[in-house]
Amino acid sequence: MSEAAVSHYLAEYDRFRDTLAASWPVQRRSDALDYLKTHGFPTRRTEQWKYTDVSPITRRKFTLGELPAADIDDALVEKLRFSRLDCHELVFINGSFSAELSRTPDLPSGATVRALQSDGDGNAELLERYFGNEDIGHAFTALNTAFLNDGVLVHVPDGMEIPAPVHIIHLGGREDETQPSQPSPMSHPRNLIALGRQAGASIIETYAGFPDSEYFTNTHTSILAQAGARLDYYKIQQESQRAYHIGKTRIRQEADSRVDCHALSLGGKLARWDIDVELVEPGAEINLNGLYLTGNRQHVDNHTLVEHKQPHTTSNEHYRGIMNGRSRAVFNGKVIVHEQAQKTEAHQSNANLLLSTDAEVDTKPELEIYADDVKCSHGATVGRLDENMLFYLRSRAVDEDTARSLLTYAFADEVIRDIRFPEIRERLEQSIAGELPDTDLIKEFMQ
Repeated sequence: MSEAAVSHYLAEYDRFRDTLAASWPVQRRSDALDYLKTHGFPTRRTEQWKYTDVSPITRRKFTLGELPAADIDDALVEKLRFSRLDCHELVFINGSFSAELSRTPDLPSGATVRALQSDGDGNAELLERYFGNEDIGHAFTALNTAFLNDGVLVHVPDGMEIPAPVHIIHLGGREDETQPSQPSPMSHPRNLIALGRQAGASIIETYAGFPDSEYFTNTHTSILAQAGARLDYYKIQQESQRAYHIGKTRIRQEADSRVDCHALSLGGKLARWDIDVELVEPGAEINLNGLYLTGNRQHVDNHTLVEHKQPHTTSNEHYRGIMNGRSRAVFNGKVIVHEQAQKTEAHQSNANLLLSTDAEVDTKPELEIYADDVKCSHGATVGRLDENMLFYLRSRAVDEDTARSLLTYAFADEVIRDIRFPEIRERLEQSIAGELPDTDLIKEFMQ
């Protein structure tokens, strides 16, 4: 199966190579294809993928797709915007930038927020300077590297802050699903974010699709936070219920930088997100907050890797999952404290709530410590709603369904309450409430 999938994508590359972005070096594409030929796609025998079967992706013949912006229902894009935030918005349809649907207010002089394709080779020097040494890692990164055609470049120079959030909207699939014989579309967006010394920004990535549409989004985001930089980073995955989503985020942090990362997985038939963090200079701090909400037969996989490579670095990781129906979730969080990383502080927790007897979660927190002067902790829990709390609420005239909804919402709120922007927090609250009985009562409770 993997060999057939590799052959399909090699043929697709030959078909589309002349249309791909010129700013991405041909040699890098060639190296990625060589990796794909040599290693193929992961299987259940691959340790990092043992709980996630990607054959539903590899057996489908996805193709690069583009839907003209003129054919898009504006109401669908409007639902994804944050109307009360004065965002720089860049909208992509099946991986292609839509200037018509995007909104780009003036930026501070010297800052860059643009689609990779918008300046041809003009981005090449920045890409090579900040991201030229990235390795491939696995087959889906190789696929993204080979097929990269567009995405976003955010560059904030030393000492500068972009006051308004940058909102990157990726919309996938087809509006008309009445012709199932047509190949389902795929996209491979690459987002590159570089913050200079003492720079600041807020970045929001939203991934969504046409309702009931089948498509494949394979995204990669690279982040560099130089000394003293501050970044608020959100990824909201709310793909259609028939979509496949593979994502990877790489974060490299220098001295005294801080990144607050919010990972939110709400949609998709099969979704996997890897976050790899390198803390390479003293004083660097990463805060990872994650929430995944699954139902029906959804499968959501979160993998995180945090490497403390120098002394006096800090990481805090807090992931929560709510599983219903016959869904399955995976969490694998690994923290490595290298020998020279004395005075490290690293804390990791993963809590999971099963709302159905058929739901399942596989959780594996890992901690590798090679230094002897550190403060570290990790742990995971899997359980159901607290019967004592249910009894308490029911004894006060709250019916059982409402009591369960209130407790479930409170469980999720432990993660989303730390979100800085009220409108983002409210949207997530609405998404959670919409999955629970007594939606109106829960919304009233949130006010």
